Amino acid sequence: MSETLPIVRTVAELRAQVAAWRRAGLHVGFVPTMGALHEGHLSLVRLAGAKADRVVASIFVNPTQFGPGEDFTTYPRDEPADAAMLARAGCDLLYAPSVAEMYPEGAATTVTVTGVSEPLDGLARPGHFAGVAAVVTKLLNQCAPDLAVFGEKDFQQLQVIRRLVRDLDIPVGIVGGPIVRAGDGLALSSRNAYLSDDERPVAGSLNRVLAESLQRLRARTPVKSVEDWAIEALLSAGFHSVDYVEARTPETLARLGPGPAEGPIRLLAAARLGKTRLIDNMGD
Repeated sequence: MSETLPIVRTVAELRAQVAAWRRAGLHVGFVPTMGALHEGHLSLVRLAGAKADRVVASIFVNPTQFGPGEDFTTYPRDEPADAAMLARAGCDLLYAPSVAEMYPEGAATTVTVTGVSEPLDGLARPGHFAGVAAVVTKLLNQCAPDLAVFGEKDFQQLQVIRRLVRDLDIPVGIVGGPIVRAGDGLALSSRNAYLSDDERPVAGSLNRVLAESLQRLRARTPVKSVEDWAIEALLSAGFHSVDYVEARTPETLARLGPGPAEGPIRLLAAARLGKTRLIDNMGD
């Protein structure tokens, strides 16, 4: 595969290329990203390529999903490096719109997904999922793919998008891509680049604490006891604060009761190490 990847920057150009593929009878897969790509993103591109004839990836650092004081201006950006990685992974087209293309002057429509968006990061990052829902709705309408692939590392986001697509009858299949981890279990993330050399070994304990917590839950240790233990274990490992560690039902993210867990479990966590906020999850 050549490392020269075609790039389009307008909705019209994107739709023209997708329409040409459709006239040729080809199925289209789509992988939305914010850039700063790593192996986790590339695994989603390869998964889309295994399920579709052509793959479009987007790079757009979406301002509406960043809250006050978050890292929008400092979020890592390197389009040439990202494009080269996408080409090697089998991507066929990069869509890299400007903020003005995505949000023309006078844009006034918002998208709200209630329920699944409200706990966890919905509480920790107010307004975040409204920004996610709006930009994903726009991207899916702009590309009109047969399927779109999102990583399971952002598990709550994945469930929000599944709910969004069902409720708005958007004709696209949503595929979840497995979490890709470093050797010590840390989930790959663009924000891992913020970790200092001293913080990086501590970060790997997030995965280990979640794995131990899940074992305890499956052994029918009461949920509240496991959640409390996990928070203390993360703080003892060197994390500076913990936004949440909670066991929930996978599809709706409904809270499990304080006693032994019944049925499928998804354990989700967000913790802060220096200036870096890490999230992870695991479950059935």
